[in-house]
Amino acid sequence: MFSLKSYFDHNFEDLDMPEKMLSNIEFEQCVFYRCNFSEVMFSGCKFLECRFVQCNFSLARLGFSIFDSAEFDECKLLGIDWTQAQWPQFSSGSAVSFNQCILDSGSFMGQQLKLMKMRHCRAHDVDFRDANLSQAEVEGTSFSHSLFHRTNLTKANFTDATGFHLDVNNNAIKGAIFSRLEALTLLESLGIELVD
Repeated sequence: MFSLKSYFDHNFEDLDMPEKMLSNIEFEQCVFYRCNFSEVMFSGCKFLECRFVQCNFSLARLGFSIFDSAEFDECKLLGIDWTQAQWPQFSSGSAVSFNQCILDSGSFMGQQLKLMKMRHCRAHDVDFRDANLSQAEVEGTSFSHSLFHRTNLTKANFTDATGFHLDVNNNAIKGAIFSRLEALTLLESLGIELVD
């Protein structure tokens, strides 16, 4: 499918590539619409300022691929080990962005994802332990059964986020924003009993 090693400002639609291997291809400012990358093995690929719309990446393997300022809209991203990606130390633009995506059963453990956006997503059973999500915007996201431990959530925006369980003694949450009712769950880790 990809005969070139580099693509710039190219649109790809309805690609169906399950279980393929993509190696050492660079995409810059490309847009992918409704593409099926389920169980694809990406090896050393670069996605610079690319946008993915309604794509399926379920069980894809990221093999040291770079996602710099990538944006995922309404994508299915089940079971992805994001620790296999090579996150840029200094991004050329904004941080990675997920909008209305399904990210269940994935892992961001130990990743440096300051300023990440994860808006109105479903992130159930996701591992965020030891990650840096400072100043992340995760408004309206559901975090049922996800793991936060030694996670840097300083100044993160959790407005309308649900299902999260944060131990205030084991996570950095200074300056983080929470909706009033959901913020009550933070008291559980302190052993405080609330009465009306």
